[in-house]
Amino acid sequence: MNTIFCSPLRYTQGAHATQSLGAEMKVLGLRGHVLIVASASPRKLLENIWRDSLTQTGYAFSIHDFARECTAAEIASIAATARAAKSAIIVGAGGGKVLDASRAAAAELELPFICCPTIASTDSPTCAISVVYNEQGVVETALIHPRNPMLILVDTHVIANAPVRTFVAGMGDALSTYFEARACMRSNKPNMCGGARSLTSMAIAELCYKTLLADGVAALRAAKEKTITPALERVIEANILLSGLGFESAGLAGAHSVHNGLTVVPGAKAYMHGEKVAFGVIAQLMLEKSDPAQINQVIAFCKSVGLPTTLADIGCANLSQDMLAKVAARATIASEFVHNEPFPVTANMVAEAIMAADAAGR
Repeated sequence: MNTIFCSPLRYTQGAHATQSLGAEMKVLGLRGHVLIVASASPRKLLENIWRDSLTQTGYAFSIHDFARECTAAEIASIAATARAAKSAIIVGAGGGKVLDASRAAAAELELPFICCPTIASTDSPTCAISVVYNEQGVVETALIHPRNPMLILVDTHVIANAPVRTFVAGMGDALSTYFEARACMRSNKPNMCGGARSLTSMAIAELCYKTLLADGVAALRAAKEKTITPALERVIEANILLSGLGFESAGLAGAHSVHNGLTVVPGAKAYMHGEKVAFGVIAQLMLEKSDPAQINQVIAFCKSVGLPTTLADIGCANLSQDMLAKVAARATIASEFVHNEPFPVTANMVAEAIMAADAAGR
């Protein structure tokens, strides 16, 4: 098995980086009509900046309003809009779901894709993967595309002024990177690129975790004050770049499968991806019978920044045995990442790990 490391072509981060969108595209040699796929808030906030940046650099553009969920129907709608406009470039602007949907449409049309995340809630901007949901918000499938984004443009001014909860959720998603990478390393399962993990990917995954521990609390303080500080910049980079590179080129395991299982619980739908993943990390560590000191370190970190540590924290209080069985069954379907753990995993084992995680969190 060859070692494979995947990454975007270019990553640009800084305050008011949106102003350089057109210039960044020029540097990459991109030409033609630009379709921007955006949810409502980013459009309201950034449309005038997009217009100035793109028109000053000679790009014509139009905007497709995202329909709130990354479904097969929405991906098809974006692709149809791009075809009608004869777009040569697709830009996704918003949170993880709008990025995933626009990424999938770009892949379908074999067009270059640019990510402009307006929140640091997940690591999805960096990768070549789209998580597709059904109309009820349950994870349906994960599409793996042949190319990563050509450009990730991260405006830290925009992210610093986004809801703090989204930033905290991003730390929850990033928290899983090292532990899932470690599980895949121990099992020697392929990474998301279909190859063996490199020393680089493991070092990035570990750096992601260390950055959260070192800067998470200070970064949260800055986010609450809507102030751009070095700690905030570092954790934004951890949430988006380090976590994205780490998970894609090292692999996913139990934490994300627990998240996927939890999507079947009606009460969990109000909670963000990273919030459920954070609880999934604790469940994964329980599943692995990890060092209690490390479990306590993870729980302490979660509590220090306000991430969930119990089922009640993610809308799953008093989970019935029947619903727990459904969660565990969904988390262990044949295609799930939990089977990258370095031992065989059953639904019963996952159910026990979820309850053990809840007990530890309480």
